[in-house]
Amino acid sequence: MLKELPYSTQWIEEEDVRAVVEVLRSPWLTQGPVVESFEGALAERCGARYAVAVTSGTAALHLACLAFGLKPGRRLVTSPLSFAASANCALYCDAVPDFADVDPLTGNMTTRTLAKALARGPADVVVPVHYGGRPANVEQLARTAPQAAILEDACHAIGADVLTSRGWSKVGSCDHSLATVFSFHPVKPMTTGEGGAILTQDQTLARRLRALRSHGIVKDGEQQKVNGGWFYEMRELGFNYRMTELQAALGSVQLARLGEGITRRRRLAALYRREFDGLATLGLPPPEEQVRSSWHLFPVRLRHPKVTRRQAYDALRAQGILVQVHYIPIHLHPYYRQRFGFGPGAFPVAEAFYEEELSLPLFATMAEDDVLRVSKAVRQILE
Repeated sequence: MLKELPYSTQWIEEEDVRAVVEVLRSPWLTQGPVVESFEGALAERCGARYAVAVTSGTAALHLACLAFGLKPGRRLVTSPLSFAASANCALYCDAVPDFADVDPLTGNMTTRTLAKALARGPADVVVPVHYGGRPANVEQLARTAPQAAILEDACHAIGADVLTSRGWSKVGSCDHSLATVFSFHPVKPMTTGEGGAILTQDQTLARRLRALRSHGIVKDGEQQKVNGGWFYEMRELGFNYRMTELQAALGSVQLARLGEGITRRRRLAALYRREFDGLATLGLPPPEEQVRSSWHLFPVRLRHPKVTRRQAYDALRAQGILVQVHYIPIHLHPYYRQRFGFGPGAFPVAEAFYEEELSLPLFATMAEDDVLRVSKAVRQILE
């Protein structure tokens, strides 16, 4: 029986296991020196001044919006073609989520779609999503929304690069945004089990994020001199979003291996392109112009007149090829329909993208023979 191929999975080696076991034998299990070391390495890898490690990409989005000062009733604009967390972060702040439709080829928000969304009303925060690991053009989006705080949802895109007016820039550098968030879920290019991080160039923002991830508690050195070394104050309502030493130990090893993992993903994506060349009923991701994707996903579009996406999905999974679909547009979920009145036709490009999309297996430990197996199965279904 052929092995099952998930659409993505973690890459764990013995060095990952050793790093976690070493922490288990140390005095620290919750937040300590390994978290701080991981944050420093992550910031350096991405070209940011500060990294704040948290429990998930969702927590990162939530804390960033809080730290930005997103107020109840104010507006956040993001992409409908994403996981629900990209918009839920507005709800956690009692703000109002809205959406900018996407480019039909890349699945990313564009300046045109953002301008259309802003014509309906101003936004305090704009959250471009780097769909599938392919960077959106944040530089141009920031120019389109100069009054808004730009928060990059790069939960798919650690390890990706984008060409800007300043040259090649790593996603996470925050060259044209106030902050960038990452997810370290096991299906992402690197993992901490669960986990996430917020990167920024802004020292004041980083300090507030660190307080918010720990109940809003601040330990002030001057106050401790007066009141005692034990003294701390809760200055605002925060959350327990602290990453553990165990997670950070795993993340540190994963981060060191990230470049190799991204290289493998890019090689496999190129092989998929070669294998599907000339297959007119399958839409491939567009060529990479001024971007270098991290290839979290390999999303294809099924355009066969007689084979539906559901038929292809079922046929591939029956063969142990565990394809997935990314994503049901956020505005079509019952909660968003009922609370905000969204419905079909509100963001037609994202809806059309979803109706055709299928994510083929792609992960760092995948063999080239696995790509050939998937490609052959897809061709047999479509031809």
